[in-house]
Amino acid sequence: MSTPIAGESETDLVSRAVRDLSRRTRFPVAFGGLIDEGVVSVTSIVGNRTHSLDGLRVRPERGLGGRAMMELRPRMTSDYRSSQQITHDYDVFVLGEGLCTLLAVPIIVSGRPRGVLYAGGWEQTPLGGVTTAPAMQVAQSVADELRIRDEVDRRLRLAAPPAERVAPSQREELRESFAELRSIAATVDDSALRARIAEVEKRLVNLAGDSPTPTTGPVPTVHLSPRETDVLACAALGATNAEIAAQLGLRDGTVKAYLGTAMSKLDASTRHAAVAKARRAGLLP
Repeated sequence: MSTPIAGESETDLVSRAVRDLSRRTRFPVAFGGLIDEGVVSVTSIVGNRTHSLDGLRVRPERGLGGRAMMELRPRMTSDYRSSQQITHDYDVFVLGEGLCTLLAVPIIVSGRPRGVLYAGGWEQTPLGGVTTAPAMQVAQSVADELRIRDEVDRRLRLAAPPAERVAPSQREELRESFAELRSIAATVDDSALRARIAEVEKRLVNLAGDSPTPTTGPVPTVHLSPRETDVLACAALGATNAEIAAQLGLRDGTVKAYLGTAMSKLDASTRHAAVAKARRAGLLP
């Protein structure tokens, strides 16, 4: 899918996906939306000749899109009008636009349908893997972004307000959240989304950190690479090199090397000392 835009709303995300769907499947018409209060409201339409698709709201189990959402897999027909495999609740919309071929691909997040994308044409067109594969890739890209947004929002809700004192149990939760967000960020190619996650990480660090006392002296400036921060965040939770490697998709030797450079930068002889100094420097919660 095309590059995300910083601050992009879910409606904008669907609009971008619909445009990509039309481009990648070569179908002239594409539309889609996300579930809101149990119903998919189509919020984006491209390539239409009429306004017949305006206001389309799809319920699970109803129509081609509803069936795709319930079965959690793409559904298609090259002759929508005569298809006996679907209900025809939405004929006034689909046939009003004159669509004959229609493909519906569900957006699935954590095993649950979150929306549906459609691609269609006015003529009969054979449908198969060559057509559905790119459509599924677009839907998966939307699902991945929604999943990460859900996780970021969940972690934000767990974060205590800055004015409140963080209890030890809450501090450990914040540290676990920080390490998990670092792991998620490592799998994301979307720079705008990575930047959003980084802002959440900073907030977690600020919430969990203790202000240095005058007796601690000045804290030297230390710059850790993203991967050094990743492995140190996992090490802070007591993970072994093998566990860190599995979590971050790295080799054991690579984890050891990152830990070594982080310890060197922090002037620490052990990983535990490195974690303590990183926390003091505001690099870890």
